[in-house]
Amino acid sequence: MNPAAPQNSPDSGGAAKPEHALTAEERAEYRRLRRDAAVRHRRVRQVGASLLLLLALLLAPAAVVAAWVQDTVSDTDRYVETVAPLASEPAVQAVVTDRITDRVVDDVDVEAVTDALAKALQDTGAPPRVVEGADALAAPLHSAVNTVVDRIVSRVVAGDAFQQAWEGANRRAHAAVLNVLTGDGEGAVRAEGGAVRLDLGEVVDQVQERLVDAGFDKAAAIPDTNRTITLFEAEELGKAQETMRLLDVLGVWLPVLTVVLAVLAVWTAPAHRVMLMMTAAGTGVMMAVLLVALAVFRRVYLDSVPPTALPPDAAAAIFDTFVRFLRDSTRTLLVVSVITALAAYLYGPGRPARAVRTTAQRWTTAAGRALGRAGVHTGSTGRRLTDHRAWATGGVIAAAALALVLWNHPTVGAVALVLGVALAVLIVLAILAAAGPADQAAQ
Repeated sequence: MNPAAPQNSPDSGGAAKPEHALTAEERAEYRRLRRDAAVRHRRVRQVGASLLLLLALLLAPAAVVAAWVQDTVSDTDRYVETVAPLASEPAVQAVVTDRITDRVVDDVDVEAVTDALAKALQDTGAPPRVVEGADALAAPLHSAVNTVVDRIVSRVVAGDAFQQAWEGANRRAHAAVLNVLTGDGEGAVRAEGGAVRLDLGEVVDQVQERLVDAGFDKAAAIPDTNRTITLFEAEELGKAQETMRLLDVLGVWLPVLTVVLAVLAVWTAPAHRVMLMMTAAGTGVMMAVLLVALAVFRRVYLDSVPPTALPPDAAAAIFDTFVRFLRDSTRTLLVVSVITALAAYLYGPGRPARAVRTTAQRWTTAAGRALGRAGVHTGSTGRRLTDHRAWATGGVIAAAALALVLWNHPTVGAVALVLGVALAVLIVLAILAAAGPADQAAQ
């Protein structure tokens, strides 16, 4: 082996080639090409993330509605919890009382009673004027019957028995929700010819029993037909049913798909924090749009219901009761979106964000040093919290998010509670980190 042999000599194996030194122009061109490639890659990621975000935001309102439909239809307790307040709504009670009273009174043949009275007077030899006066009793008798029946029905509808009968009927006929959405089957609530009707058979049976006990023997002959009242009446019910059926099918996977698209958008974007802030802000905007859409649909629904079919106050109470959980879920997501966007911004380089972080760190540091001067030191625990502050903060945030996910139908109040606890834990951890070893606290 000859160390002095040139690199391209046979002794060196003849494989090595002299390296070419890049000129300044070539080095600049290389850097430019790399910069252009990085820019193109960044743009591709940005476009892909933007498309994913757009899809997620467009699906967000439908996902919320689909989850609400699926939850209400598949959970009997949730359905009963949804419709139970209707039994105690004064406007709904008034409608039920009026409808049942009218139907019961219509089945009482007042004319037959007055005719029988006139015949009995005539048979006893009463004067003709007395016999003819019996016919004049029809109107007062009809009014008296109406008053008595209305009082009895009101007591039944306003009592606990009606509330229990209402909940029991809805629990046994939970399939009625499917009837409204699909228009198929039978139940306490069903869709018929562009209208949603409620079967009051059990309530009529109770009223019939009370009337018989009160001396109205003819109430036992109340027919079984026409025991329903109209809750909804709209020309577009068929289209709404088709939409609801689709949402029911997608009720499980549409929310999952929306969340996956949002997560992929944040993960794909070059700037994760900025995309997280945009995703949260966009979700909040879409939830606000859904709330506005619910308000508009409420107005359209109230305008479409004839007063003869359902009084406006009763129609409003029915609509608000049925959609209150959907409205609550939408508000909760709106609040969570605002909190997420604000948190993402506070982690950024903006001047207000830096000012907030600096102020918070100053206060917690002062509190920790005050503990240290008082003789309370966290020792190695405080040192670990200082060295792994990002992990500790991330763990608290993840725990708060998990608590909301596992919470059964969280409300705005639940979000506020979890947020308060999370902030309190973060403040305590920061103070404990500042109250480290004695030598650190004395600095």
